[in-house]
Amino acid sequence: MKRDEIEILLVEDNPDDLDLALLALRKNHLANRIHVVRDGEEALDFLFCRGAFHDRSFENAPRLVLLDLKLPKVDGLEVLREVKNDTRTKAVPVVVMTSSREQRDMVEGYQLGVNSYIQKPVDFNEFRDIIKQLGFYWLVINQSPPAEAFVRR
Repeated sequence: MKRDEIEILLVEDNPDDLDLALLALRKNHLANRIHVVRDGEEALDFLFCRGAFHDRSFENAPRLVLLDLKLPKVDGLEVLREVKNDTRTKAVPVVVMTSSREQRDMVEGYQLGVNSYIQKPVDFNEFRDIIKQLGFYWLVINQSPPAEAFVRR
């Protein structure tokens, strides 16, 4: 993958939310490639280039991770903790998108270093608009970290 290509990792186990997010991202042409994983363990394997993703390289980190919190196998907060505690992935922007209204989840997410925390709206059109705005900000307006931000161990 070329460094200027826009790659997103979408971590979502709810099929309806997944379809809606993919539709909004693709309709607005916000990414060259969208990788979908459906649980926290698979997300960590993707980000840390292991298991089924052992052929990936840390040099090709996604430009953005959209992370649900309530995931099977490994929950989203644990994924966030591991990503932000590793120098190879710490600079990757992570946006939590969750239906959780638990304030403790939000507090812990920010303490762990999440870049943004969004509660998923129930309304279809609102959710689509949020994905569009989110993608536009993080992938067009925001300056991505330079390659030097991804320190090798």
